[in-house]
Amino acid sequence: MAEELAGYPQLILICGHYEGVDERVRRHLVNREISIGDYVLTGGELPAMVILDAVSRLVPGVLGNCESASLDSFSMELLEYPHYTRPVEYRGWAVPDVLLSGNHREIEAWRRREAFLRTRERRPDLLREKDLTAEEKRWLDEEV
Repeated sequence: MAEELAGYPQLILICGHYEGVDERVRRHLVNREISIGDYVLTGGELPAMVILDAVSRLVPGVLGNCESASLDSFSMELLEYPHYTRPVEYRGWAVPDVLLSGNHREIEAWRRREAFLRTRERRPDLLREKDLTAEEKRWLDEEV
């Protein structure tokens, strides 16, 4: 949805408060209602900010690296792989060796596998409609 909304030249978000928006406005002036989840908030300002952030990062020039958004969670139908920063070891927790190897092919394979496993763990619903590769089918059968 964020990709679709990013394609419009302009958006106007109307934020309901407490009980929502006047029904006449909803019926006659609004062309789409958007929900960000199954819960109730005191106003629509926070959901509007969530939508604004999700949409604006897809607009060319908003992010420093134009490829960043295409590599994020959901852009490839999977959640994003884990990220690590410096130091290499913190409190005895080390960055996976493969990420320090300099072997870009192995790093990319690790990232693909970790993204798949993270999706399997956190959002298995995203895998139900996905055409799985033979490799992904093997990962699906692995113990976590």
